[in-house]
Amino acid sequence: MYIERTLEKFIIQANNQFPVLMITGARQVGKTTILKHICEDKRTYVSLDDPLVLSLAKNDPALFMQRFNGPLLIDEIQYAPELLPYIKMAVDRDSKKGLFWLTGSQAFHLMKGVSESLAGRVAIMQLLGLSGMELSGNGHNVNPFIPNLKKIVYFSEKSRPIFLKEVFLAIFRGSFPAILTMENMDRDLFYSSYVQTYLQRDLRDLAKVGDELAFLRFLRASAARTGQLLNLSELARDADVATNTAKNWLSILQSSGIIYLLEPYYTNLTKRLIKTPKLYFLDTGLCAYLTAWSSSETLEAGAMSGAIFETFVIIELLKTYWHNGKNAPFYFYRDKDKKEVDLLIVKDRTVYPIEIKKTASPQKKTVRHFKILEKLNMTIGHGGVICLCEQVLPISENAFSIPLSVFMQPPCSDGHNKT
Repeated sequence: MYIERTLEKFIIQANNQFPVLMITGARQVGKTTILKHICEDKRTYVSLDDPLVLSLAKNDPALFMQRFNGPLLIDEIQYAPELLPYIKMAVDRDSKKGLFWLTGSQAFHLMKGVSESLAGRVAIMQLLGLSGMELSGNGHNVNPFIPNLKKIVYFSEKSRPIFLKEVFLAIFRGSFPAILTMENMDRDLFYSSYVQTYLQRDLRDLAKVGDELAFLRFLRASAARTGQLLNLSELARDADVATNTAKNWLSILQSSGIIYLLEPYYTNLTKRLIKTPKLYFLDTGLCAYLTAWSSSETLEAGAMSGAIFETFVIIELLKTYWHNGKNAPFYFYRDKDKKEVDLLIVKDRTVYPIEIKKTASPQKKTVRHFKILEKLNMTIGHGGVICLCEQVLPISENAFSIPLSVFMQPPCSDGHNKT
């Protein structure tokens, strides 16, 4: 069962402009599926997960390039960076666009080789799991999010209300296509296999981890901190590893599409702003599994409820940018007086402030810190509170409630799409 992805239109556009395109992202988010769907049978597919093919690619890349004629789709290119100089030579010999499509789930290991070998020749894009709009069949109708009041009202009127129980079911299940499209997929079995097969094997090998249990402790400690300011020393202490080790492992999780670090917004004029990022897991289902919540009900009632709701919303907003092939101009605000705004979207010297709250009735005090942003000496655009409200309503002169339904239609309890 294929679900239309927002990134499709950008892939087609990039294919007409670049000789090489590459999709990065965590394992199992659908990188190969989307490329196979677009190219159908018009491109030779080669997987470097195959040991024999991988051996040829690493030991005799020139012969590999002769054996597999283009146009090529090479899966998991990070296993054989030796191919990159030969791809560059092939591209320089032939001026055609769209010669090579690549996927990679370990960008930390891969990007140096790409930047050195394919600079100016490759379009790089990031893919996350399925978005709410993609699940509802509206993946083609997604633009990078800006709190435009008219558009939000329009989409709010087109969508049905979404309630707490089904939101947390969507959060608990996560966004991996295998869980959401396969009728009999066991959620716990999937995540157990995912952690053992990909995280503990691929990332452990990449990070040269000697102590497997320490790495698993680090994963769980990181998941428990989603939606929070990153305290590296505390994270290292809980995982019982050195701070430098924790820093290295964290960078690998980030570059492998497992976590996202939201940076604070600051300028030279705002010395009192902190410079510590906030950590978010890029899949809430994986995050809930690692933190051992047994059901969506216990997750909603537990201590992580607000943080994982915020994580879910941040990632849905990220998808509107990344799946359109764009960088997300996302930051947060927090000063030393602990005055905070959850999200700042900064575009064309205008700041759009966003609060994210697990409530159906946001109050005026929720947006009280928006005025503090005037010290940034930038234009302050319309802001809002993304929450579980049923309609768009004014909260203050320059802020309004934003129903979560604008961004998603959650999966049914059996994992299928609602129609």
